[in-house]
Amino acid sequence: MIIREATEKDIPEIVEVLKASLGEDQLELSEEVWRYKHINNPFGKSIVLLAEENKKIIGVRALMRWQWQKEEKVFSALRAVDTATHPEHQGKGIFKKLTLQAVEIAKKEGVHFIFNTPNDKSRPGYLKMGWSEVNKIKIGLKVPLNSFWKITQKRVSYSISLRSTDNKIQSLCTFWNRSQKDREKIFTPKSREFLRWRYEINPLQQYEVFASDDFYIAFYVKNRKGIKELRIADCIHGKGKEGEKNVRKELNRFSQIFNAQFISFSPSLMSPGVPSISGNFGPILTINSLNLEKEVNHVIFKMESWNNSIGDLELF
Repeated sequence: MIIREATEKDIPEIVEVLKASLGEDQLELSEEVWRYKHINNPFGKSIVLLAEENKKIIGVRALMRWQWQKEEKVFSALRAVDTATHPEHQGKGIFKKLTLQAVEIAKKEGVHFIFNTPNDKSRPGYLKMGWSEVNKIKIGLKVPLNSFWKITQKRVSYSISLRSTDNKIQSLCTFWNRSQKDREKIFTPKSREFLRWRYEINPLQQYEVFASDDFYIAFYVKNRKGIKELRIADCIHGKGKEGEKNVRKELNRFSQIFNAQFISFSPSLMSPGVPSISGNFGPILTINSLNLEKEVNHVIFKMESWNNSIGDLELF
């Protein structure tokens, strides 16, 4: 068995290995999806390693590029995402070998840290390979009084409504990034390019996107046995309290349109009004701190230091 870095010529075979290992029940698997995540990402091409035997790919490990920022410091990060071992070759430690070699490549590149939110089954393996737990991600929950009782099974359809120009949305992103720097916490810097890639052309999840000169919001509805959760993946806005007021107005409108029983959001980035609660309700964030300075390493393992949106950390 040899381990090597992938090329774009490998994509069709990579997809076949993913399908053989994972199936398509939970996630659409296609060359389009792979290119979207690992080639067209505005943060850069992913680190992708392959295990090969007899010139056939038997294992895949992908680490997707990401950025985080605290004040003026921008962190190069990787998000541990797609991994698969062909069913005929499982039990050989391929996942571990690929992951550890990818970690070494990341260290040599100067990547600051790797992050992900592994499930209970895979988390112990990551911890043994050098990852550490931060905490459960903070989630806010709000009951929209105007739609709470409207339980329907109506099919949800989404639209992209951009009532602003690309230049103005970029200006909004610049303003938002500056305001986050002033808060002295960790956040993902936003740009027009990032928002388009992450929410408007995402082949894995459709989003309702609404943008004005004052705010940009992306969300989708998650059906939980007939109960509709309106999940706010991202919301950036300007004008301080007036901006928050405008966002709340639109959220009330959207919750009624989609007949939502509750709204989920990032409490560190927005306040949708009462009645609402917040706490560490999300999945557990884990980090492998590769090239972090000690003082930063101390801060990054405190969940209260993070100003993430749900979309910054949710799986896609």
